[in-house]
Amino acid sequence: MVSLVSMWRSLLRKTGFAPGDTAAVPPAREPGQSPALRAAVLEEVLREHVDSYGAEDPRTIAARNNLASKYAQIGRRQAAVAEFERALADAETVHGPDHPQTDVIRENLAWSYEDAGRADDAAEQWEALLKHRDSQLGPVAADTVTARSRLANCYRKCGRYDAAIAHYERAVEDAGTPAAREDLRIGLSQSYTALGRHDDAAQQLRMVLAQRRRRLGSKHLDTLVIQHRLGRTQLQGGRGEEAVDTLRAAYLNGLSAAGDPEIRMLTLRMRRDLAGALSAQGRHRDAAALF
Repeated sequence: MVSLVSMWRSLLRKTGFAPGDTAAVPPAREPGQSPALRAAVLEEVLREHVDSYGAEDPRTIAARNNLASKYAQIGRRQAAVAEFERALADAETVHGPDHPQTDVIRENLAWSYEDAGRADDAAEQWEALLKHRDSQLGPVAADTVTARSRLANCYRKCGRYDAAIAHYERAVEDAGTPAAREDLRIGLSQSYTALGRHDDAAQQLRMVLAQRRRRLGSKHLDTLVIQHRLGRTQLQGGRGEEAVDTLRAAYLNGLSAAGDPEIRMLTLRMRRDLAGALSAQGRHRDAAALF
């Protein structure tokens, strides 16, 4: 799934507005400045813009968005949320709810809510973004798919699994890259699992596994993670023999690549789960032989 590092890199690419706009431009980074000092500089820029132009001037809105983004980057989640909320309210007043700059700030706020663990609030923003982007850009545009994918993730985190499944399935159809579809299928499998639909979950994981074998090879960490998850899902679904076969294959692949510390740790977990699957099948001697 999308990591927080990737999330905030994406966010920070969107903190400035297009050339020719009246948006504020962040001050140049001075060598040796700490993140806290750069945030302080942006705080001063915002104060100057409020004093000079007023709180609802486009330049002030952009400066607030820039400051909120810096807060998010350095882990000041609550401060980031507060500034993004204010920036969005001002942008809706000044630009309107469907303006491109409003869209950028709304997306930043949605990401920030997710980072703060506020999935319900994030879902509300992604719903608005999806509605706007679907009508303006079409369902297969990258920004539309992003909004639908994040909405599905938020629904899953909120326990709204049926709604999550519907959006994951649509996003899988519309996603433009194999890697994006892999992430969506993983989220879809998690939603199926939460509803006890283990066979459906396993089917999604098998497709991800096949794609990662082609793309990364059978001994890559990301491939092994999915193979391990597939085995666990099969075990949950009562398919013990399939789980044993899947987990054994994953374990052997992990052993052959155990020079990687992360794979070595994963291999220990796979050995434990393989032993559990063997024991569940009454094969206690085989399970004991693993230790």
